[in-house]
Order: sequence, then C-alpha cells, then structure tokens
Amino acid sequence: MKLLLFDDGRPGVLRGDGVVDITDAVRPVTTARGQEAMQAIIANFDRLQSELIRYQRNGERTPLAGVKLLPPLPRPGKILAMGGNFSEFGHRPPAPMWGFTKSSDAVIGPGDTCVLPPIDANIFHHEPELVLVFGRAGKSIKAANAMDYVFGYTCGVDVSARIPAVPGAAGGGPRRDALPLSAHKSHPTFAPLGPWIVTKDEIPDPQNVQVRLWDNGELRGDYNTSDINHSIAASIEFATGFEGVSPGDVFYLGTNHQGLGAMQDGDAITIEIDRVGRMSFTVRDPLKRRWARGVDQLTAEDVRTGAGGPGRRQRPL
Repeated sequence: MKLLLFDDGRPGVLRGDGVVDITDAVRPVTTARGQEAMQAIIANFDRLQSELIRYQRNGERTPLAGVKLLPPLPRPGKILAMGGNFSEFGHRPPAPMWGFTKSSDAVIGPGDTCVLPPIDANIFHHEPELVLVFGRAGKSIKAANAMDYVFGYTCGVDVSARIPAVPGAAGGGPRRDALPLSAHKSHPTFAPLGPWIVTKDEIPDPQNVQVRLWDNGELRGDYNTSDINHSIAASIEFATGFEGVSPGDVFYLGTNHQGLGAMQDGDAITIEIDRVGRMSFTVRDPLKRRWARGVDQLTAEDVRTGAGGPGRRQRPL
C-alpha cells in the first residue's frame, strides 16, 4: 500500500495512477491533516488496514495530475541519517558506523524547490537514498528484531553543503547520548521526501532495490542497496542506541558516492527507487553559482579510496 498526503494535507492512498481520499476511513483515529494525520495512520495501521484496503479498491479515484502531492511526512519528529555506509561498489570495507540528524524543518516534497543558501560551500551535492519510516516507538533496538519497527519506505535526497572547514559536513562525531545535528545538511529545503510511503510488505528485500538519480535528465546516481556495508537492521541498532524513535520518524540509510554531482540553479532533480516510487524537485540558487556538470569525479575518487571527505576540493567555477 502506498500512503500519501495531498492538496491541503488530506491523507490518501494510491490506486494505479490516481489518488483515493481516505479522510473518512481514518476518522476513527484522527481528524487531523498533514503530519499529524500520517503519524496517526502509521501508529494505528493494524486497526485501519482492512478499511484502507476497502477504500483503495472501491473509493473514488482522482488522477495524480489533478492533485498536488505533499511530502508524506512534512515535519517528522526526527530525521536520522547514516554516513559512510556503502562499499562504493566494493572499494571500501566496512568502517565504524557513524551518523547524524537533519532538521525536520528541512523537508520538501514532490515539485517543490530546494534553495541553496548563500554560504561559502565547496559544492552542493545530491545524495539519493532509501529512507526508512518507523512504525513503532523504541530505543536501543536490537538488530535481531529491528525490522519489526519498520513501517515502510520512501525516497529521499540528503542535500549536502560541503564546507571547507568541516570534512564531510556531518557535524563531527556523535556525542555519547545523541547523534549530532548536521547544520550543513539541515538548511531549509535540504530534505526532499516522497512521493509517498510504501508499506514494508511491498518491499520484500529493501537491501536489493535500485536507486537512481537524474539531474536535468542526466543519469548520475545508479546503485543497488545491496552495496550497503552495514545492514539496515544493524543501522537501526546503531542509531537507536543514541536516539529513541517514534511512529513517523524517518531514517536516511546512506548513499553510494560514486554518482554525486553539483546541484545548481535551474536544475531539475529526479530520484527513483524500484518498488518505492519516483519524485522530482527543482533547484534555485539566488547567487547563481556554477560548478562543472556531470558526476563529481574528485569526490567519487576521494570516497572510493578513502583519501578525504566528499567535495573537499571542489569550488565554484
């Protein structure tokens, strides 16, 4: 099942290429819209599921072209993220796990605009990622039962400003009690999410889905989640050792850095993940900065060989 928010924040379910309004179906648990509505649906999904299936099959359908899709979780309570979690096509062995958080105020959805801030960044990167949505509350979850806490998945782009003085721009190592907030990944509009949440039963193996990203129609990112160095379950155990999670919290699972490139004014970015979905957004830079087009080969080599952090040698043209 694919759950979404549309127009003024009302909840819906996807049927084919159309949307069925499920406002009435979820009324027993919520009359809210937007973030509160989706959180209530996730938290009460077992109770609602049979009625949602009935609506999905029989409800009035509006074509996708006739609605405005919103991010399925416009302001999650928490955005967790893994860093350095991929083998870069077999070039990097597993390293000690690390992660960070992004501001919940950074979320945008399908058709929205990512605005590059006027900061002294080496480069702004698009990082396409599979994003996990938690369905249950928990803390210090063990890998053995970590997948029981997963509600579903969505597409995400971890927009990253590479700052010269902050290698990797990840905010440093974690404190003992929390994952650090990455300020340079948390600017407004730096967390595109969508177009909907796919319940986990539709993704039989989340560690075997293809992730692709296009910039102005040019394929850049193209990798399979099987390239992950630390399993999704192990990543959940690591992150929840620092941070408790609640229904509707999200977890960016990391990226393969071999297809990153510069985001710049006028770009149209599209991410697609097999079995999950496809969404697009645009980029605006008030300063009109320019970088070389195509894949950032310097970053690809640096990350592949362990020579340095992403984007460390890039500067605007």
